[in-house]
Amino acid sequence: MNNFLELDKSIRIFENEYFFIIRDKYPVSPGHLLIVSKELRQDFFELTESESQNLNELITKAKSIIENDYSPTGYNIGMNCGEDAGQTVFHFHCHVIPRYKGDMQAPEGGIRHCIEGKGYY
Repeated sequence: MNNFLELDKSIRIFENEYFFIIRDKYPVSPGHLLIVSKELRQDFFELTESESQNLNELITKAKSIIENDYSPTGYNIGMNCGEDAGQTVFHFHCHVIPRYKGDMQAPEGGIRHCIEGKGYY
């Protein structure tokens, strides 16, 4: 898959003028969602000003959708921008990952764990 526009529109669980929300095909945790741009943008840095301004609204909407079915105790919100940052689909998407007490032995450091050995300080 080269971009998320190739996916069947029936899997969209919410959409607005700029983005749609889908369930992650390979969820990190129960409820993991993706916010995807309706226009093909490579990453966060290619979003228009209007899209960037609207993204916070969609993050809040994704949180609400997750909390309809799950009871997370925290969240990680992230975007991989570029191949060296781990991006594999070069179409903007933002991960909204619910976190649960006990899902990781020592969660301190959060996203700092994206580089081995840097999460603990």
